[in-house]
Amino acid sequence: MAFDILLGTLVLGVAIWTVAARDTFAAVIGFVAFGLLVALVWVRLAASDVALTEAALGSGLTGGLLLGAGTRLARVETIATEKPGAILGLSAAAVCALISTGVALIVLLLPEPAPTLAPQVAANIATTGLENPVPAVLMAYRAIDTLLEVIVLLLALLATWSLAPDDLWGGLPGHHDPADLDGVLTFVAQLLVPVGVLVGIHIFWIGSVAPGGEFQGATILAAMWILLSMAGLVDMPPVNRRWLRMVLVAGPAVFFAIGLAGFAIAGGFLAYPPSYAKQLILTIEIPLTLSIAATLALLVAGPPERQASG
Repeated sequence: MAFDILLGTLVLGVAIWTVAARDTFAAVIGFVAFGLLVALVWVRLAASDVALTEAALGSGLTGGLLLGAGTRLARVETIATEKPGAILGLSAAAVCALISTGVALIVLLLPEPAPTLAPQVAANIATTGLENPVPAVLMAYRAIDTLLEVIVLLLALLATWSLAPDDLWGGLPGHHDPADLDGVLTFVAQLLVPVGVLVGIHIFWIGSVAPGGEFQGATILAAMWILLSMAGLVDMPPVNRRWLRMVLVAGPAVFFAIGLAGFAIAGGFLAYPPSYAKQLILTIEIPLTLSIAATLALLVAGPPERQASG
């Protein structure tokens, strides 16, 4: 109990400090620390899958995106010397207090017992062929939500690419520095990437029986690609490459195609016949993992900034 109180206090303290930080870099570091603390909260709540997702996506990848954005903003932003007025500060505080009060009332006014579909899910989860209830719910009972999340990721990447100047459209994203063969980052990349790729594949593969899955595994694979790029060992490909675009759309396309096939084989969109449910879900998850990994890595790389040679 004492540890939980300390953890909750730390989460609130870091959140307030992150919001109040005036420096962009400090705010990003605060956000990353906040995400790691929230992941620890999920561990304390015995929600390992959510903790993995929060650490990988909420803190790790999003922190990388914010660091990249902060670096680009530093080239054009000026140091803020004027503080917001009292009226603006009070208005923001009032809106935050109103939202917090509304969320608290929703939680406190929930009926007892709280409405849940958990018993029905538990009774029918065996029909999916998956032992871990989290991916079973995400790929069966909430499959449409999962499909839309992947499509939103792809649209976010397209929006990022659209920020490129017209003369650089189809070029290479981000900067590329030659590898320093004697540098620490190069050594870390050469040492860590093979292990990281194996861990990412393992996290994906065990998702059907233990905490893990395509989003967590894809995030680790994306992180390894980003690390290689940062070390200068590989370069991001031009965004107009056909094979790259095929990888990006393969996951959502297979997902949607199997969803449409569900009308014929199981009587509904994204419905799976029990005898083939696990095989169909794996058929979706394998290309989906590659698509998510490529999308996340390219999101961090940013819009095209260099002309493609050849």
